[in-house]
Amino acid sequence: MSRKGDCHDNAVAESFFGNLKNELTWHYTFNTRNEARAAIFDYIEVFYNRQRSHQTLGYVSPARYEEQHAAVS
Repeated sequence: MSRKGDCHDNAVAESFFGNLKNELTWHYTFNTRNEARAAIFDYIEVFYNRQRSHQTLGYVSPARYEEQHAAVS
């Protein structure tokens, strides 16, 4: 993320936060800040990085992509 108000500068971050909102926060009402933090942590560490396929990575998860490229190196 860089310049204020330039969505093309921070497209990756904008895309991630859009996904977070669409896939998690708009579907739940959190009772506490800690409950929200735990849900967001689980979304990122369990689902987004390890299970969710990403188009730009050839429809594999980031964790799987890293595993595949570590094996090649």
